[in-house]
Amino acid sequence: MAAKRAQWGSKIGFILAAAGSAVGLGNIWKFPYVTGQNGGGAFVLLYLLAIALVGLPIMMGEILIGRMAQTSTVTAFRTLAPRSGWPLVGWLGVIAGMIILSYYSVVAGWSLHYIYLSLTGAIGGADPEAVKGLFGSMYGDVTLNVFWHAMFMIATAVIVIGGVQQGVERAATILMPALFLMMTGMLIYAMTLPGFGEALDFIFGFRLDQVTGATVLEALGQSFFTLSLGMGAMLTYGSYLSKQDDLVGSAISISVLDTSVALMASLVLFPITFTLGIDPAGGPGLVFQNMPAAFAQLPGGAALSTVFFVLLSFAALTSSISLLEVVAAYFIDERGWTRRQAVVVLGTLIFALGVPSALSGGTALFGARFSELTTPLFGLVGKGGMNWFDTFDYVASNLLLPLGGLGIALFSAWRIGEQARRAEIAAGSTLGALEGLYLTWLQLLRYLVPLAIITVMLYALGIFELLGLI
Repeated sequence: MAAKRAQWGSKIGFILAAAGSAVGLGNIWKFPYVTGQNGGGAFVLLYLLAIALVGLPIMMGEILIGRMAQTSTVTAFRTLAPRSGWPLVGWLGVIAGMIILSYYSVVAGWSLHYIYLSLTGAIGGADPEAVKGLFGSMYGDVTLNVFWHAMFMIATAVIVIGGVQQGVERAATILMPALFLMMTGMLIYAMTLPGFGEALDFIFGFRLDQVTGATVLEALGQSFFTLSLGMGAMLTYGSYLSKQDDLVGSAISISVLDTSVALMASLVLFPITFTLGIDPAGGPGLVFQNMPAAFAQLPGGAALSTVFFVLLSFAALTSSISLLEVVAAYFIDERGWTRRQAVVVLGTLIFALGVPSALSGGTALFGARFSELTTPLFGLVGKGGMNWFDTFDYVASNLLLPLGGLGIALFSAWRIGEQARRAEIAAGSTLGALEGLYLTWLQLLRYLVPLAIITVMLYALGIFELLGLI
């Protein structure tokens, strides 16, 4: 299997593809508003520490498992730990990939629709309040949501069908540089705005008085989820790595690129919000309501809006490719399916699984009526009344991903033998051969990382709040 397995065409191809997996809607959509809701600079500092102490160690462990086994998620754990329960960790990745992509594609479809709105003049120069109302109209339009969901899934499937080098890697080497180029252009524009200085102070100003226990846990959670950990994406991409590739250096590069996009997104969004007096803690509506309304008030707003939502769509696409690859790779490796067969069948299944999420805002069946069913299930932790979309997001983010990440940390730190683990980290890497770095990584992965994941999971599930601890 290892001899026939596809491999990346170049080291930079792997780094761009893996960074593309990590860079997604969460960097551009979620990170800025979470930063806004948690006091800015103090949160950013905690987030950077969490990336270094929690996110990066897990990423190294996940890539390590994939490169050792040279196969996909479930098969990797079965290969390295035969006749054990560890393959369940791999199954968590496959299931999480299907669930996340099903609703992620719906949100990505919104960004495609906003490209259309920008190009047709619905945003530039329009009344800001009317522009804000565009989201509500779109969210409640069943046909529109299903159409853009389908368009995005088709784009994802076409790329993944192309294979590792000709599909995934080629797309990453085009999309990621284009994303950084557009982000840099918007950053240069943001630097000319009156609110840029205020944004700098907000993002990087050190305010210890605003740090609470909840702030620390939010930073930990964001560091884990923004790197696409626990869903098998890094494991699957790692399985296409050769032994000559630098595992440690690649993981560091991926983390730096991902964090850079998150910070750049904040440096683009916050100058605009401060310049126009928009609440920086505006929540999820910051991107799909407040930002289009802001673009409507700025010179060249239609062009700015178009570039921004193309950028958002590119970020979503690089992540969706990795999610579909995780699911398809299992059926290719384990079931012997052809790549085209796996992608078409599973892409269609995931699309169908996402249709209720596309309907959540427009039908009672998957909106208000479905929320009545979830209340008894999640009501104990204060999360009742969720529609199909919210339920899928809640289960994937707060259960499947943390459990998958915990399993990866424990497996790579405790189950893999010392000699094999040390050799895998050192292979192709000058940094990995350093004794101090290896021991630090191992101790973090064995003790701090599991404790952090369990704590974040309990917090996200509302257990601390239920017990009155926060």
